Amino acid sequence: GKSTTANLFKKHGVPVYDADQTVHDLYSGRIVPLIEATFPGSTKDGVVDRAKLSTHVVGHPDKLKALEAIVHPLVAQETERQTQAAQAQGHAWVVFDVPLLAQSTRWQGRCDKILVIDCSIDTQVQRVMARNGLSAEEVHRIIAAQSSREQRLAIADWVILNEGLDLSALQAQVDALPLP
Repeated sequence: GKSTTANLFKKHGVPVYDADQTVHDLYSGRIVPLIEATFPGSTKDGVVDRAKLSTHVVGHPDKLKALEAIVHPLVAQETERQTQAAQAQGHAWVVFDVPLLAQSTRWQGRCDKILVIDCSIDTQVQRVMARNGLSAEEVHRIIAAQSSREQRLAIADWVILNEGLDLSALQAQVDALPLP
């Protein structure tokens, strides 16, 4: 879905900023002591254990906000650094691959256009189960804590439908966008 589409933008020479990768990097770096202090037992061998951390925050909005208060400012710093580097290199666009953009007015306010990669909830559940080895119940619980499909579509300037498409059909949708 998102990652495949992001790679198609890279083929057009558009720099792509991956928020998940930044968080992954932070979870094995300087943020680990802060996470452990706030969510005891959620780290192991100097790395945040995402499965253990999720047991602290999934279904607990107050704890999720505490986690976001730690993570988001550091992600914002890295986003700004990467944006400035892309602009210095003369790029007209930067694509931000941000999984939960619809939930963050901060992210929305930083974007000139919002592209939503859309698929049905059933497809989303199947993909997450296959990718992460979670049960359908666990995936539905995660989805319930996120913005709805309708909310994501409501903020979109552009939508790419990624429902059972092959790569060439997905590429055609990217190519149809007004790329620089």
